[in-house]
Amino acid sequence: MAINNHPFHLVEKSPWPLMASIGAFLSTSGLVKWFHLFTPQLLLIGMLSILLSSAQWWRDVSREATFQGLHTQKVTINMKWGMILFIVSEIMFFFSFFWAFFHSSLNPTFEVGSAWPPTYIIPFNPFQVPLLNTATLLASGVSVTWAHHAIIEKSHNQATQGLTITVLLGYYFTILQAYEYKEASFSMADSVYGSTFFLATGFHGLHVLIGSALLLISLARLQMGHFSKDHHFGLEASIWYWHFVDVVWLFLFVSIYWWGAYVHHN
Repeated sequence: MAINNHPFHLVEKSPWPLMASIGAFLSTSGLVKWFHLFTPQLLLIGMLSILLSSAQWWRDVSREATFQGLHTQKVTINMKWGMILFIVSEIMFFFSFFWAFFHSSLNPTFEVGSAWPPTYIIPFNPFQVPLLNTATLLASGVSVTWAHHAIIEKSHNQATQGLTITVLLGYYFTILQAYEYKEASFSMADSVYGSTFFLATGFHGLHVLIGSALLLISLARLQMGHFSKDHHFGLEASIWYWHFVDVVWLFLFVSIYWWGAYVHHN
């Protein structure tokens, strides 16, 4: 029974999917409670639960891939398809936000002053912080590609440098976005403009944080010698995700920050 005569990986029983699901449920419930009762405790408990479950889950997957040899070539191919389909689902997720934005902006209603941006809304100047954020993410795309090629060329030092720069740029983007939100002249409650703006850019900011965490874990694994020229899918999946985040931001910048700030329908 201990001999495997197939290239597939039949995963062991694990508590982490259940624990992460409970954490997600507590987070969403806590978010609703925070919006209505202004008490963030349940949200913080849920987020802490997700972080702890993720750390344990990543640890187990890293062990399976690095030390147990369970991620064979066949398994890796299937994981690549899984990651591709996951990114496609994320594209559909953001597509719904863009649909909502263009539905409201191309034919603004009487309630928002029959104009876009709505009357009394002062949008951000796209050529200030948003343009700096665009340059930051584009630069991070270059550095993460550098790191990827360095791994393939067996250059550990260059891969480390490229990943470190990418992670720092990711967190720099988050700091800039937090500053931008703090200086905003409108809120999520300010008509459909505020709702679509903060929903789209906020979820993108969350994806930047998740991508930064994935790359940070990959950097730690790189330092521990988990990756080789032919066996580094954990890093590769993180890089795919980061490129997706970059491309979504370009669409956000062009449509919501640039076009959405200057188009008028009177």
